[in-house]
Amino acid sequence: MEYKHENQGDTLLSRIRAALGLPEKDPRQLSPLVLAYVGDTVYDLYVRTRLILSSDATAHGLHMQATRLVCARAQAAALHAIVDTLSEDKLAVYKRGRNSHMGTVPKNAAIQDYRAATGLEALLGYLYLRGQDARLTELMALILPPKEENHG
Repeated sequence: MEYKHENQGDTLLSRIRAALGLPEKDPRQLSPLVLAYVGDTVYDLYVRTRLILSSDATAHGLHMQATRLVCARAQAAALHAIVDTLSEDKLAVYKRGRNSHMGTVPKNAAIQDYRAATGLEALLGYLYLRGQDARLTELMALILPPKEENHG
């Protein structure tokens, strides 16, 4: 049976697929590390978008801010901000990513933070590849809440 993208509407994924003539793939059939591979980029895109649109920092300043937000420790904290909002099936995707066998762990990351970050990235990759942009954006809004405007 051929997999059909969950959201047949206008998503970034559907536009990329159409423009490049790519087939659909069922993310449930992908390894959790492949999901984390794309989820890492999805997370980074949200972080960079937020920083660019909410800051007048230089490219170097943006890079420094992004580095603090995309490290394993920050992603593990981000997971804790959303874990109670996850359905059973999304929690299962996270756990598959968290429990997957990783070849290496960065020297500057605690193993539990790295595993939680990998699980979060797997979840984000899964949502992206399922076309669940609305849910993805809801979760990222919890992780990266809007900046308070300075009215003073």
